[in-house]
Amino acid sequence: MKWSSVDYDVVVVGSGPNGLSAAITLQKAGLRILLIEAANTIGGNMRSAELTLPGFIHDVGSAIHPLAAGSPFFESLPLKEFGLEYIFPAYAAAHPFDDGTAAILESSLHNTASGLGTDGDSYIKLFSNPVNEWPMIVSDVLGPLRIPHHPLAMANFGMKALLPAEMLVRKYFKGEKAKGLFAGMAAHGLLPFSAIASSAAGVLLMIQGHRKGWPVIRGGTQQLANALSAYFVSIGGQIQTSFRVEKLMDLPSARAVVLDLSPKQALEIAGHAFSSSYANQLKKYRYGMGVYKIDWALDAPIPFTAVSCTSAGTIHLGNSYAEIALNEQLTADGKHPEKPFVLLAQQSLFDPARTPAGKHTAWAYCHVPNGSVQDMRGAIERQVERFAPGFRERILAAHTMDTKEMEAYNPNNVGGTINGGVQDIRQLFTRPALRLSPYRTSAKGIYLCSASTPPGGGVHGMCGFQAAKRVLKDIFESGN
Repeated sequence: MKWSSVDYDVVVVGSGPNGLSAAITLQKAGLRILLIEAANTIGGNMRSAELTLPGFIHDVGSAIHPLAAGSPFFESLPLKEFGLEYIFPAYAAAHPFDDGTAAILESSLHNTASGLGTDGDSYIKLFSNPVNEWPMIVSDVLGPLRIPHHPLAMANFGMKALLPAEMLVRKYFKGEKAKGLFAGMAAHGLLPFSAIASSAAGVLLMIQGHRKGWPVIRGGTQQLANALSAYFVSIGGQIQTSFRVEKLMDLPSARAVVLDLSPKQALEIAGHAFSSSYANQLKKYRYGMGVYKIDWALDAPIPFTAVSCTSAGTIHLGNSYAEIALNEQLTADGKHPEKPFVLLAQQSLFDPARTPAGKHTAWAYCHVPNGSVQDMRGAIERQVERFAPGFRERILAAHTMDTKEMEAYNPNNVGGTINGGVQDIRQLFTRPALRLSPYRTSAKGIYLCSASTPPGGGVHGMCGFQAAKRVLKDIFESGN
């Protein structure tokens, strides 16, 4: 690649939500920013494509966006002016059971609680304060480890989020509906339920369900990437796609380089510039469970037995708490469950423009051991059929991706992981290495901003925003 003679203040490598957020933050500060992407389209895990049949738009990576809708950084941008539109299903999520009923996450805390029977009061006790206090703590929850702005509110959140999921369920719930509903939420964290902080994902996602909802994006997740990139260009930023950076020498000169890359890729590109101690920490970084993903083109909606599932954008398929907990533990132990927990999205029910008239799409994945190449299509489809008899008869075409294909699609998905690495107590705030600032590397002027930095996985852009603030403070505000 021959660059122009114009140098840049900062070069950002990688255009996922965090790379775009870092680039925007730095460009808004009046700097000259170049954003580089290896693929021919921007977005990282925010891409959409016709994976099955012509006219069927599928989300290749992320599909449902509670954290994007609730992101303080995204909310600060005029993304609606650049084509971003959220669509909110009537219910954020549904969790069907074998008896034909379902537990529902609604926007109303009290309506959700009323569907949980005798656990309704416990549910309100568990979530009322975190939901009400969320605006006070969101910047600290979605940021690096530091003294919180509101210590008491943060402590109230942390005492719940840092519990092992098995302990939280035992403490608050007695009935199967509440236990199952929370198990499905906690399983988003890709941790066994015995792990400290395995409640964090569940608590966070349920708060978002009550605060903002769990929307789909009209036209596909790619539209969020398009809106972010269009805004970036509108304020003077530059984007270069179809260029894979293999070493630092490939980049034009700049005062700083920000890498929206996993530790593995950062080592490949810039490892020679890192201190041996820092490089060793990156080499020991843990990536955790991977995913096996499948997209379907359907000739009709999924025929769930529990009718309430047809009003939810996200469906958690795993039946009871005990079943989900067992299968997540088996996966963490390197095994493939016969009845894996399945996360399913049915975006076309709420965004019909994604398919030909009268047709539908569905998107799903299950957790597998990191690096697994086992074909899980049959196991996933059996789980859907279990709660929606007749589902298989509605399949027109399918597209699958094992962990190797997930990583080939986006190298940040190391071994098929989708959240930037294990988010247990050891890697929750100190990811990817133990340092005063997790965004600084040991090499001057080189920073990390991927989901392997705090606050971790999810489409929220806060890793990039926080990393950019560190760059501004270190280099441009200090005058170094």
